[in-house]
Amino acid sequence: MTDQSPVNYFPAPRRARFCSQCGTPITRRVPEGDNRERDVCDRCGAIHYQNPRLVVGTLPVWDNRILLCRRAIEPRYDTWTLPAGFMELGESTAQGAARETLEESGARIELGQLFTVIDVPQIDQVHVFYLAQALDPRLDPGPESLDARYYDEADIPWNDLAFRTVATTLERFLEDRRSGAFQTHHYTLESHR
Repeated sequence: MTDQSPVNYFPAPRRARFCSQCGTPITRRVPEGDNRERDVCDRCGAIHYQNPRLVVGTLPVWDNRILLCRRAIEPRYDTWTLPAGFMELGESTAQGAARETLEESGARIELGQLFTVIDVPQIDQVHVFYLAQALDPRLDPGPESLDARYYDEADIPWNDLAFRTVATTLERFLEDRRSGAFQTHHYTLESHR
């Protein structure tokens, strides 16, 4: 961890204390006609729904080598990941994945097929990765990356990967590449117990 790391990592905690519509303190209860607890404003009636966050990214390849970025931010500072991040409002998953790739690595890519859709319910996220072909080998990592480089399969830093979704996406990519047929994979990562 660096001295510049924030105490609370983004994304910020989801529990709101005040209604975003009227500023009144909110309560947590099951609204009438619903089946689960929600943040509810008893003054104006607003129900503040919380939904999973989408993380979007790519698995870029140049000359049979896979692009990985070394994180310059928490969580998992100084570990390797595929270029990915939170989808922004107003963009598609494909647009977000391409944007994150450019921001984190500087790689210019041609986006390919949807490759993995990974439910991560214990952290309220869904991770989506697309295959991508780099248009040239040039990289120019942005401020969220300490480094970006292409790895041969034998050199992937498996023990220094940032997230299980990255490891499982890489494993499926290598399996599909050996079989000669890429498919879309959808699965759930359960929490470690």
